[in-house]
Amino acid sequence: MSTSLHPDESFIRASNASLVPEVSVVVPIHNEYDSLPHLVEAIASSLQSEQLHYEIICIDDGSTDHSGTLLKQMVQARNDLRAVILRRNYGQTAAMAAGFSCARGQVIVTLDGDLQNDPVDIPLLLVKLEEGYDLVSGWRKNRQDAALTRLLPSKIANWLISRVTGVKLNDYGCSLKAYRAEVIADMNLYGELHRFLPALAFIEGARITEIPVRHHARRFGKSKYGLDRTFRVIMDLLTVWFMRKFLTKPMHAFGLFGVGSIALGTAIGIYLTVLKIAYSVDIGNRPLLILAVVLILAGVQLFSVGLLAELLMRTYHESQGRPIYRIRETLEPGNGMDR
Repeated sequence: MSTSLHPDESFIRASNASLVPEVSVVVPIHNEYDSLPHLVEAIASSLQSEQLHYEIICIDDGSTDHSGTLLKQMVQARNDLRAVILRRNYGQTAAMAAGFSCARGQVIVTLDGDLQNDPVDIPLLLVKLEEGYDLVSGWRKNRQDAALTRLLPSKIANWLISRVTGVKLNDYGCSLKAYRAEVIADMNLYGELHRFLPALAFIEGARITEIPVRHHARRFGKSKYGLDRTFRVIMDLLTVWFMRKFLTKPMHAFGLFGVGSIALGTAIGIYLTVLKIAYSVDIGNRPLLILAVVLILAGVQLFSVGLLAELLMRTYHESQGRPIYRIRETLEPGNGMDR
């Protein structure tokens, strides 16, 4: 069945004379020198077969294998490729944010630069988007990764994220996704929040679905992911949970901890008062009690300060329009670099 998008039924179809791309494909790159030419050609072939006006935006996130140099050469040789060279390695979230800020398309598609995502699936996501969804996420149903170090942690993480965020997806970690541009415009990314984009979009009222996509074993280079990211995922998951529950009503969160702390302190006070009055017990020299009180207060304070710091950080960046990355240069088709 053809996946071509027809002018009379597609919200992403534009006039051939329009300079605004219908689709922007955003690809974060970090040390993908060998896969880059194959990746760009595969993306172009997939979208050209659908007769779509598109652009490809590759973000070099501080590569050390000359990926940036190769991107410069490719941009000068192609008219469908743009590149953003970051000053250092900021991480995938920052790279995606940089790509989103440069994208001009009515639809934005993201995928990894390692060729494990198959660009052939991009038209499938676009067709699904036409059904009225704001975000279509890929599901690597037959994932070609190591079972113990990648598949098992991924399954646990997907279950946990779905439970906490309320957005039930089989594969949060799949980078192959399609977004309406207005959905991306409403979101600001910090930390490691790129993997929680569906949950962030859901907070903004987006309609989300998921479809199976192809997944290939890595052909070039080595994976940048490991078990060390588990801690970061958990911390960001707590942030997303807080944003979903209490972003506009933080007192509901802090008030709950405050009341709980007061209730616990009152209960301990009553207990100690009873011991003192009824049994004449000396309650002033109980190290265990002092330790318990200190731990409870310190835990409440640390958790509250962490959430407040997260909100303050977001306010700081958003109020000043200050990005979390720094661009060294932007490369445009045909004219080399535009500093």
